[in-house]
Amino acid sequence: MTKTKKWVFIVNPIAGNNFGITQVPVLKEKIEQYKIDGEIVMTERHGHASEITEEYHKKGFDYFIAVGGDGTTHEVGRVLVGKKNFVFGVVPSGTGNDFNQILGFPNRFEEKHWEIFFQQHIIHMDYGKCNGMPFMNGIGLGFDAEVAAKNYVEPGGKTVMGGKGKYIKVILSTLFFFKEYNVTITNDGKTEDSLCFINTISIGRRYAGGFYLTPLAIANDGLLDVCMIKKLGLLKRLDILLKVSKGKHTTDKKVKYYRTKKLTVDFHQKVPFHADGEVFYDTKFDVEVFPGQLPIIYNPEGNHYFDIDLKK
Repeated sequence: MTKTKKWVFIVNPIAGNNFGITQVPVLKEKIEQYKIDGEIVMTERHGHASEITEEYHKKGFDYFIAVGGDGTTHEVGRVLVGKKNFVFGVVPSGTGNDFNQILGFPNRFEEKHWEIFFQQHIIHMDYGKCNGMPFMNGIGLGFDAEVAAKNYVEPGGKTVMGGKGKYIKVILSTLFFFKEYNVTITNDGKTEDSLCFINTISIGRRYAGGFYLTPLAIANDGLLDVCMIKKLGLLKRLDILLKVSKGKHTTDKKVKYYRTKKLTVDFHQKVPFHADGEVFYDTKFDVEVFPGQLPIIYNPEGNHYFDIDLKK
């Protein structure tokens, strides 16, 4: 007999200003409509989605669906990487939903998107690791990491949620006062010293709800896309950020854009960095890609970031 596949929907109820909780009755309806053997479990705290994922993987569940924003997606996905016999999926319910752009689904599902989702089109995407920590969209070092740290972490390490108004204020204040770091980058046996304004290393393309720092990234090509922006004056910072919002910065002479399988970035001091939007601190960053090891549901009809010719 064919084993019935078991699904767990891991819901962050406060995602998207409490939009997540509104998806619970919708999920119940869809489980019935599409005859899914599924359970709905709600998170209660930071890190809980990872705990739930680990628990249900041990129970033998097959489909792990993150219902929330980028934070929930990161918590679920980072537990699954390296494991066997699973399929990952995302029902976008957060505010930015940057990771979801990779998959070709919109920020909010309509009926046609639920239908495509439960058709279970699966592709094997890449993921990365930074100092052993998995990431699925990308990591940010420099200006964007500083913004993330100020927006989400208070002195003493307490994590807080910054609203859109606060986020804009943090961007502007950091834009004026951020001081570039001296960094040493080692890639393909070559070492380069530079003053770094931004250094983004990615699987995906979009961050912070609309900044296309790596607009050429393909999420299943087995490569990391690297965007290094060197030291900038204030006016040039404004110019570059306007270009980044449209993904038009890659040809600027202050931007170095390339692809690689692994690299090391050494800041020579402890600095903030974000991995899929979650803030951490470290000094030296060893980053590498793991090709095609994350089976995930995507929308073949949407504007996804995959090369179908490379599809397993």
